[in-house]
Amino acid sequence: MAHQYLERKITNQILGVLNQGKSILLLGPRQTGKTTLVKTIAHDRYLNLMYPDLRQRYESTPELFIAEIKALHQELSHQPLVIIDEIQKVPVLTDCIQLLIDEKVAKFILTGSSARRLSNLLPGRVIKFSLRPLAIDELGKLNVPIEQILTNGLLPGIISNPSTQLELNSYVSLYLEEEVRKEALVRNLGAFHNFLKLACIESGQPISFRAISQEIGVNHNTVSEYYRILQDCMLVETITPITISYTRRKLAKHPKYFIFDLGVRRIGAMEPIPLSSIQIGKIFEQFVGLELVKIIETRPLCGLHYWRDHAGAEIDYVVIYNECYTPIEVKWTAKPTLKDARHILKFQQEYANTTKQSYIICNTPYAVKITERIVAWPWNRLHEIKFFD
Repeated sequence: MAHQYLERKITNQILGVLNQGKSILLLGPRQTGKTTLVKTIAHDRYLNLMYPDLRQRYESTPELFIAEIKALHQELSHQPLVIIDEIQKVPVLTDCIQLLIDEKVAKFILTGSSARRLSNLLPGRVIKFSLRPLAIDELGKLNVPIEQILTNGLLPGIISNPSTQLELNSYVSLYLEEEVRKEALVRNLGAFHNFLKLACIESGQPISFRAISQEIGVNHNTVSEYYRILQDCMLVETITPITISYTRRKLAKHPKYFIFDLGVRRIGAMEPIPLSSIQIGKIFEQFVGLELVKIIETRPLCGLHYWRDHAGAEIDYVVIYNECYTPIEVKWTAKPTLKDARHILKFQQEYANTTKQSYIICNTPYAVKITERIVAWPWNRLHEIKFFD
């Protein structure tokens, strides 16, 4: 399959911000397509701080950067748009960029893969966006089987690459191991390596820091810090439980952590292919969760949670928008029935006044009406659900 550029939904939002005269900070894990995206936007200068010579040039003489951009401004007689890739590599440049923005010398698109280093970058001066792996409605005309997505994930460079396994292995070994370790300043490399594997294996499950600490032989505070490192490097998505019960149910309180891409998760967990039917069902559930994260990320009044009581009832995901609940169950089936909705019925009783339409996301080719308020819905039309009406 030949490489092709896949249009990202976030592009129009970025262009809108730039047209307002503002600058952009685009965050995301490596290989999610940040560089490819920003290079499609007309710009006046592109600088990639991954190159050591360029990095050393500005680290040693940051005022040279200011002089260069001012010269570019004078040459063009308008505010140039300057793209800087991997801005976290030269933190001293952020003061220079702040000065240039304040003096209206230039606009910037900055990219980075470290939320830890960049979370407080240029407050009030840049608009922050996040870029994740491809969403299913960004695949365009690519007809990718769901089994392939569950196995190899949705990183843009992987989805159309015939050397997928080699690329994924390289990504995990070079990025998850070396880059994350460097970012974290982890001392116990053996424990951190074991943690990474376990985090991939336990992806999508409620996580007890104490249980994992016993497994890898470090204290639970260290496990908490390890997960925070993965969050800072944008390698996990976090989904917290609903903890309010009107009937005094005892509800789960542990968060779920999802490795950001299913292919990276599989390689990190050292799982062989083909996946078993049990594995496919569990990973399909994670796939839906990751897609929901992409759907709701730009909605300020929207949250994604899960619900589980200690008696065994569980709703995989609950989208909360404007204080209304949309419960979602995920089933790896092409023939959904009322039995698949039994936990949704309990949830609807528990939260009768706030629950909207409910869904079973599954492998059905068409929508199926289960009850008046429960619909089974095809996974490839997930983005068509009207959560925000």
